[in-house]
Amino acid sequence: MTAYVIFQGEITDSEDYEAYKPLAGASVEAHGGRYLVRGGKFIALEGEAPSSRTVILEFDSMKAASGWYESSDYAIAKQIRQRASEGSLYIIEG
Repeated sequence: MTAYVIFQGEITDSEDYEAYKPLAGASVEAHGGRYLVRGGKFIALEGEAPSSRTVILEFDSMKAASGWYESSDYAIAKQIRQRASEGSLYIIEG
């Protein structure tokens, strides 16, 4: 079943986060994932507005999504993202 990796957070170091993007993109592609949402404008319809940055990735399965997150391909990018942002990252089965 399809799985989605969702990041919602605030960028605390935009220069560092720009370095993260190409590394993350290459690792997502290498693991068969694809971007559905990469930031962008939003309209809050109910409740609190979401964080300023939302990213949604799609993978074929929870196993594939977890494999990407734990991979050596993503390891350096992950360190950069964790250093350059604060937020939540999770996988949801769809």
